[in-house]
Amino acid sequence: MATWDDVRRIALALPGTSEVVSQGNAQWRVKDRNFVWDRPLRRTDVEALGERAPQGPIVAARVPDLGVRQALISGDPKVYFTIPHFDGFPAVLVLLDRIGAAELRELIVEAWLDRAPKRLAAEYRDQPPE
Repeated sequence: MATWDDVRRIALALPGTSEVVSQGNAQWRVKDRNFVWDRPLRRTDVEALGERAPQGPIVAARVPDLGVRQALISGDPKVYFTIPHFDGFPAVLVLLDRIGAAELRELIVEAWLDRAPKRLAAEYRDQPPE
């Protein structure tokens, strides 16, 4: 399945993306706006999830709205989930070791498109497919 190297490679291939480390966790930004980041569960998250608290690396990704987040979670709850800390926030948590590289790329690109300046996103969309 996907790795942090995949996240880094996919994110940094997108125009205007930079990688920063904050509190020991990697974040990928476009024009200073986070679109994907390392989001390990905190003690309060584990307490809130109880036995449902997953193990393994977790990446967070911005989504356009809460409906998209819910659709992802409903569509594949073994890969996508959320925590109370994200209530009302348009982002989804992803178990990195349960998502394929192609699906991860789609998620990261969509997160980038959601956060990128409109002109940059339009230029990206206008490029011929790889």
